[in-house]
Amino acid sequence: MDVKTKALEKHSEWKGKLETVLKEPITTREELAIAYTPGVAEPCLEIERDESLAYEYTGKGNFVAVITDGTAVLGLGDIGPSASMPVMEGKCALFKTFAGINAVPLCIDSKDTQTIIDTILNISKSFGGINLEDISAPRCFEIERALIEKCDVPVFHDDQHGTAIITSAGMINAIKFTGRELGNLKIVINGAGSAGISIAKLFLQIGFGDVILCDRDGAIYDGAPNINPEQQRMALVTNKMKKKGGLADIIKGADAFVGVSKPNLLTEEMVASMADKPIIFAMSNPVPEILPELAKRAGAAVVGTGRSDYPNQTNNVLAFPGIFKGVLAVRASRITDSMKEAAAYAIAEAIDESELTEDYILPDVFDHRVVDNVAEAVAREAIKLGINGVGGPYEV
Repeated sequence: MDVKTKALEKHSEWKGKLETVLKEPITTREELAIAYTPGVAEPCLEIERDESLAYEYTGKGNFVAVITDGTAVLGLGDIGPSASMPVMEGKCALFKTFAGINAVPLCIDSKDTQTIIDTILNISKSFGGINLEDISAPRCFEIERALIEKCDVPVFHDDQHGTAIITSAGMINAIKFTGRELGNLKIVINGAGSAGISIAKLFLQIGFGDVILCDRDGAIYDGAPNINPEQQRMALVTNKMKKKGGLADIIKGADAFVGVSKPNLLTEEMVASMADKPIIFAMSNPVPEILPELAKRAGAAVVGTGRSDYPNQTNNVLAFPGIFKGVLAVRASRITDSMKEAAAYAIAEAIDESELTEDYILPDVFDHRVVDNVAEAVAREAIKLGINGVGGPYEV
């Protein structure tokens, strides 16, 4: 039985991946009176007096909403809120499995940006954090920005930042393995949507070097035609030489290629035209921009993909469980660029430099050290920035 058939069978059997489990039974009148009326009035009154006590008397502090509008689900595209539910349930299952965080899937039946913002804002008091998922670009940028500004809990669009953090972690170790120097790289990112733009931002934050974004029309530069406002913002800080042309032209002499675009767009000839020992992260899924064996035949020193059947899998599960575990632990109000950078280094440093090989640049997704490493790094950075709440297990 293949994976697709088995997945259908198991989803039909499960009738959903999640269920509600009580921490205490309600089997007697006394238990009922404590869990519900009249006893429940006491924590309500305490929270009315001090709203922060919701973290003390409810599950808010370990509760995340996984929210989508179903417009950019995996590689399936705009399949709608109902069809996106299995993915959102799966994301919640990963939160619980890897970080012990309770999560609930919420699928919004609207494509209107303001409606989505208002809906999430109006329910945000129930949660310790908001994980946005599978919302199409460029709307996702506006939605996240507005919610970060208005919500008093951290908001994180995983398709953007989780992907950027994992790719950055891989790049940090690939630079070490190939003997390159941080700051002097030429990096080409093919795909200028939510993931590509966020990867470029974090690469610049870390200081890898010059980044050139490409879309279907070629390189993005200041004043390029047919680019959206988000791409124009990036054009002001990338592609320093304002290079023009298609991917085949732009990639010549590049140290690294990052693909968040479409299958089979990178050829062996393009890889061969890059700098010596190039780094390739071809993350189109399930079919990458170039297969690892072809990239290596053309001279690539390191190849990562989004697939689990190849080494160096760029899987967001290495990032988001630990990030949310860290921000929830210290009640951080937001997730900053420096916290994302701290997470990237924490993932990279899970592998000692002496252990690095061409097939071991990123830790395995089941390396449970990663979650705690990331959580601690993110929590410490939140405390350093002074955006943490009261209490928490981490100290600077």
